[in-house]
Amino acid sequence: MPDMLPDCRMKDRRQFTQTVLGISVPTFCANCGRRGPDVPEDGCTFAFWLCNPCFATHGAETLGLVMPDEVFFEKVKQEQLAAHGRFLTEAELITIVETDASSLATLLKERPTL
Repeated sequence: MPDMLPDCRMKDRRQFTQTVLGISVPTFCANCGRRGPDVPEDGCTFAFWLCNPCFATHGAETLGLVMPDEVFFEKVKQEQLAAHGRFLTEAELITIVETDASSLATLLKERPTL
């Protein structure tokens, strides 16, 4: 399992900002906890952020680390190739999830936001 970056979004989603683009939630530096930029709540499944001083000190340590989404999608790709020998269309993936008949369906159901 590769080393993963932490999610820097606030866990308690009750603190948010209403913008013209929708609801945004705050992020915080993964090292020192300094308030960072807000990110959109809708469609955002992960955010990593280091403030400038922490990036200067620890930024090189983040090279080679991966986001949890990258790990998940790589598993989905590998499962599709192993089971079907190709990447499936969106319609085929929806059918697999609805029929709940394979390990790919189980994997896809781990992420209900897809």
